[in-house]
Amino acid sequence: MLNVQYAIAESPLGRLLVGATERGVCSVCLGDDDAELEQCLRLQYPGADVQRNDAAVAGHVEAILRYLRGQVRHANLELDVQGTAFQWRVWRELQAIPYGETRTYSAIADAIGRPKAVRAVANACARNRAALIIPCHRAVRIGGALGGYRWGIERKRTLLEREAARSG
Repeated sequence: MLNVQYAIAESPLGRLLVGATERGVCSVCLGDDDAELEQCLRLQYPGADVQRNDAAVAGHVEAILRYLRGQVRHANLELDVQGTAFQWRVWRELQAIPYGETRTYSAIADAIGRPKAVRAVANACARNRAALIIPCHRAVRIGGALGGYRWGIERKRTLLEREAARSG
């Protein structure tokens, strides 16, 4: 059985849940309500033994908080997320977008050699369980419209504004 330990902390974007297995971070969720964040994690891993363990996940939480505070440009953490080969190509491309910059969904599709897969790129972003570590907030629509964001468009706007302000 998969064991997932998690912690919840206050962050510049509201409440932050970080879930991890022995192999790495498996979930990063943002929200306003701890119970909703816990439910999100349990829905992501319905067959797992999910336990709160702040001490075990503290290092991961601190790395993400340092990123959110602008102290580092990447939360370089080991990941334990499952995805298709296509999703991983999209996620690696998202990780390659420089801090403070964005790319359109179509530019990401072009970069991975699948120019007609714009909708599939957007779906891969939506299925990203490791928000912030895999920075799907850097994917935008043509013309710069923010598009969607699982954790709310205002959080996406805030993330992009903070990164742009600190990237100079």
